[in-house]
Amino acid sequence: MTATIKIGPHAVGAGERPFVVAEMSGNHNGDLNRALAIVDAVAASGAHALKLQTYRPDTITIDVDTPAFRISSGHELWGGENLYRLYERAHTPYEWHAPIFERAREQGLTVFSSPFDATAVELLESLGAPAYKIASSELVDLPLIRLVASTGKPMVISTGMATVAEIDAAVRTARAGGAAGIVLLACTASYPAPPADSNLRRLPVLAGAFDVPVGLSDHTPGIGVAVASVALGACFIEKHVTLDRADGGVDSDFSLNPAELTALVAESGRAYEALGGTAIGPTPAEREALRFRRSLFVVEDVRAGDPVTAHNVRSIRPAGGLAPVEIDRVLGRTFTTDVPRGTPLSWDQI
Repeated sequence: MTATIKIGPHAVGAGERPFVVAEMSGNHNGDLNRALAIVDAVAASGAHALKLQTYRPDTITIDVDTPAFRISSGHELWGGENLYRLYERAHTPYEWHAPIFERAREQGLTVFSSPFDATAVELLESLGAPAYKIASSELVDLPLIRLVASTGKPMVISTGMATVAEIDAAVRTARAGGAAGIVLLACTASYPAPPADSNLRRLPVLAGAFDVPVGLSDHTPGIGVAVASVALGACFIEKHVTLDRADGGVDSDFSLNPAELTALVAESGRAYEALGGTAIGPTPAEREALRFRRSLFVVEDVRAGDPVTAHNVRSIRPAGGLAPVEIDRVLGRTFTTDVPRGTPLSWDQI
């Protein structure tokens, strides 16, 4: 796999701890103060980055209310909603970006966004965004990818719904356009997403096919899927966050609360530490445990000339005596010397 890439001060790659990104999306519920409170909660969680989505309703769709512009009535969260109205509720106003970026940086967070058109890229460039995310639905918008790549920043590309051919076209476009490294995210573009649709085994396939770091944009409930992804090579984990799911909001049902985000940071880090290497054998941490393996011990006081029996020699903890497998070779022999109870058995005693 390619070397790590830099997003702000953070190295992102297979040899690094998972880079945890909190997606605010529309969970500010139209309130800048709530948005800033989410920033503070993300910083307190230990997450590495905050991500926004930068669009206006008119830059992502048009105000038309025909069936093509409505979400299917059976959708679990947004069934029957008109796209324009949904994006009016969910968007983060352009004028909020500067105070959100400022608060995030004050709190030590790396902050970047998903742009959806040229005006968004222009705004984010003016704010010094260190990287860009391409959302799953925009993966097929190669002109947008070309524009974003021309900034020379790293790009994170979400692959929900995409075929291998579509991913290949997006990656080729980003590379040719000048992107400073690419991370591909496995993603299931349903909201919320069933864990069974996560297909985490595709992560090493993506990494091998495109020679890039990989990660997960996760819309499942909880943190289990995200933590599991680390074992399959995810070095970038993105989850939606909110202050409290009970407050509602367009994405609240599949968003983490602050305590869950804190747990994700901790548990994904532990999962990474647990990967270790491929060697089989005792580890340094097991040195003390090795002392308490079973071995053959004299368990009754014996005198020279006494027979070795199952009553006076047994396999017990700790180590130090003959290996337990030698029991059949020592039974029936005689002791050559007096041996007190609790002495490890050795060949020179029998």
